[in-house]
Amino acid sequence: MESSAILTPSQLPYLFPSKSNKKKAYPSWPCNKPRTSQPTRLHCQKMYVPGFGEASPEVKGAQNLHNFFTYIAVRIVAAQLESYNTEAYKELMEFMDRHSLNDGDKFCASLMRESSRHKGLALRILEVRSAYCKNDFEWDNLKRVAVKMVDNANTSIMRDYVLETSQAESEK
Repeated sequence: MESSAILTPSQLPYLFPSKSNKKKAYPSWPCNKPRTSQPTRLHCQKMYVPGFGEASPEVKGAQNLHNFFTYIAVRIVAAQLESYNTEAYKELMEFMDRHSLNDGDKFCASLMRESSRHKGLALRILEVRSAYCKNDFEWDNLKRVAVKMVDNANTSIMRDYVLETSQAESEK
C-alpha cells in the first residue's frame, strides 16, 4: 500500500517560517533571546548535573577549596610558629590532635573559643587563609592542572581498556 504526504499551504509556515514571524517565540527553543547589537552569551550549552539540588558543583568545589585553604593556613601558621614560638606551636598541635580540620570554619571557631592565646592563633589563621586565597593561590594553574589530570586519566583508562580487550581477543 502506497502512501504519500500532501501538505496544504497552511501547513508550510511550520516547516519554513516566513521572515515576518521573527518575533514569534518557539517554545522548543530554550535559548530564545532577542538580538542586541552586542553578542550575548547563551548559557544553554551547559550540562545538567543531577543530584546537586542544594548547590551547584562549582559551589561544592568552592566549599572544598574553602576548607582546603584553612588547612593550608594552619600549615603556614604552624611552620611560622615552629621557628619562633615553640610554645604556641605545641598548643596548636595539641588542639589539632583534638579537633578535625575537615570543617575549616568549625575548626577556627573552636580554636577562637579555646582561650585568649588560641584566639590569637585563630585570628592569624583567618588572616593567612584570606591572604592565601586572594593573593597566593594560582587559580589559572588550578584549572590547567585539573583539565590536564582529567585528560591524562581518561587517556590512561581508555588505553588500558584497549590493551586488555585487544589481548583478550588475540588469545581467542
